[in-house]
Amino acid sequence: MHSLTTAESRRLLLHRTAALRPDTPARWGSFTSPRMLAHLIQSLRMTCGELPIPPEAAPWVLRHAPLKHLLIYVLPFPKGMSTFPELLSRPAMESGEISAAAWAEELKVFAEALEAVGAMDPHGKWPDHGAFGPLTGREWGVLQYRHLDHHLRQFGC
Repeated sequence: MHSLTTAESRRLLLHRTAALRPDTPARWGSFTSPRMLAHLIQSLRMTCGELPIPPEAAPWVLRHAPLKHLLIYVLPFPKGMSTFPELLSRPAMESGEISAAAWAEELKVFAEALEAVGAMDPHGKWPDHGAFGPLTGREWGVLQYRHLDHHLRQFGC
C-alpha cells in the first residue's frame, strides 16, 4: 500500500505533480489547479504539525474503529466532500491568476512539504488529525497518500 512514509510513493507523487499546470481543468469539483495545490500544501503542513486543526472540527464518530480504519484504508474519497477551512487558504494562491514564477515556487513548496512528511519518524509521535484524532505514522502516511492521489486524479495527473 502506498504511503507518504516511503520514498517511492513520494517520488511517484512528485512525478505526477510535475504534469500539473496552472490552467489544468478539473474533472470534477470546484478547485482550480492552483487552489488544489494550495490545499495539498496546507494538508501536508497539517500532517507535519505545522498547521493544527481544532479537534472539535469534525464528528467524534470518525475517531473510532472500524469507521476510522475504513475511511483511512478502504473506502474511496468522495468527490465534492467539504474540508477544513484552514486547508483552503494559502496567500500565494488567493488571486485568480498565477505567474509562471509563482507556480514554480508553489511546486517547490509542495515538494519540500512532501519531503518534510517523509523525514518524520514513521514510528514516532505524529500530530492529531482534526477529524480522526490520534493517528500513527502509518495511518497518516496512507491517508495522505490517498488524499493527494485523489486530488491529482481530479486533475488527470
